[in-house]
Amino acid sequence: MPTLSTFFGIQIRMYWKDNDKHKSPHFHAYYGEYGAVFLLDGNIFEGSFPKKQKVLIKKWAQMYEDELKNNWLLALAGKQTRKIKPLR
Repeated sequence: MPTLSTFFGIQIRMYWKDNDKHKSPHFHAYYGEYGAVFLLDGNIFEGSFPKKQKVLIKKWAQMYEDELKNNWLLALAGKQTRKIKPLR
């Protein structure tokens, strides 16, 4: 599963052809022992995450929503996704 971005200890990943379990376009975020699925608008879909990191992820996702959408289409097609700038 490619890592799209890493910032403030948060890893953002997107699986290839990952639409069987979660039909909505989404990405996976990991922070320490936490893991969650987020919709492309940055809202949490499944799992749990610390509040501060959820806010950071939402801000990042809103900044790069178009890039996330493009990566979702690439991932569905089984193609290599592109890195996205980290939040600074």
